[in-house]
Amino acid sequence: MRIINTTDANFEQEFENILARAKTDIKEVSAIVTNIIDEIVEDGNEALKSHIEKFDKWEVKSDEELMISQDEMKAAYDNISEDLKNALHIAYDRIKIYHEKQLPKSWIDFEKNGTVLGQKVTPVDKAGLYIPGGKAAYPSSLLMNAIPAIVAGVEEIIVCTPTPNNEINELLLAACHICNISKAYKVGGASAVAALAYGTQTIPKVDVITGPGNIFVATAKKLVFGEVNIDMIAGPSEIGILSDSTANPKYLAIDLLSQAEHDEMASSIMITIDEEVANKTSVEVDKYLETLSRREIAKKSIDERGAIIIASNMDEAITLMNEIAPEHLEVMTSNPFELLSKIKHAGAIFLGENTPEPIGDYIAGPNHTLPTGSTAKFYSPLNVENFMKKSSIINFSKDAIDELGEACALLADTEGLTAHAESVRVRLREGK
Repeated sequence: MRIINTTDANFEQEFENILARAKTDIKEVSAIVTNIIDEIVEDGNEALKSHIEKFDKWEVKSDEELMISQDEMKAAYDNISEDLKNALHIAYDRIKIYHEKQLPKSWIDFEKNGTVLGQKVTPVDKAGLYIPGGKAAYPSSLLMNAIPAIVAGVEEIIVCTPTPNNEINELLLAACHICNISKAYKVGGASAVAALAYGTQTIPKVDVITGPGNIFVATAKKLVFGEVNIDMIAGPSEIGILSDSTANPKYLAIDLLSQAEHDEMASSIMITIDEEVANKTSVEVDKYLETLSRREIAKKSIDERGAIIIASNMDEAITLMNEIAPEHLEVMTSNPFELLSKIKHAGAIFLGENTPEPIGDYIAGPNHTLPTGSTAKFYSPLNVENFMKKSSIINFSKDAIDELGEACALLADTEGLTAHAESVRVRLREGK
């Protein structure tokens, strides 16, 4: 695994390359996705069927074949082992408990002059969840996207997932059953995003679309934003690790590979203050690579986008990691909580050697749908508020408008908005 030192003459250029890890030219993709969206808007289900035949390689003979029934979900749930059922229920309960703590509250405040101000928080009516199903199926993504919507109180949750060769992951169906999903469709890619954003004869138009996907899905979400809300524009998975001399190189190596095995475009970056730890971790990465079921994917990711950086001290390491702003950040040091206040930008922070990133993917409770490509500088993990919106509450008494009305009208005058100003002043004059 590539090792670089902050004292190297070419370090700045190497680090710029790391910061640019998620940058891709989407011009060609945008044209393809725009055409897909236009076809869905114009032809609805017929376009969906055509796209499924082209991309997922099976023929949809009727609209009903697009749908996944609750009976299929229940049958899949019944068919999995008791151990798997138990694991899914443990994950469901932990994720639900965590997200219940995120629920924002409506509030009302009363001022002395009779003004009433407040905020009303309500869920969206319909949420669309995109669950990947290409190179790998992710039942955990269904739980992570559905549960916040359930906690928020969304009335209608619609799931879309691709089904190459008309095959669907049984565990994904079981997760749908646990979440009591009533509407799910065998539709993937940009076609699914377009169908959720604009609606078809079968798939309802939603208010918000969440969930990870490839560059076509991410581009489609970007293009339909405004027609619907979205959670974020997510790219390939990534991990950052801060480590010192106390970190176990075996743990560091396999944790770096835990993201590399996702995708050739995934990035795994460790910053350490110990050269020996850096060298030992690189050796362990090579050893572990030989044992992985997705070895070729992980190797390409590590070779092209992986790096171990040796920093002069922990302050420098943290500064660099804050610039990277990784999706997942592991802190593998003697006292990780000492560093927590200095970490500004990361999607999720994993503290200590017993908290590997996969714990967060499945069972810890916090959401695993996270900002990537340094967008943790301004995006948050998927949460309950992605499925809710806020309305302001305003009520002025006669005393309140008498006290504040002229100041309001004066501000309207300065902006040249005559009707605005008169709307207030007419009440001041006629209310006397």
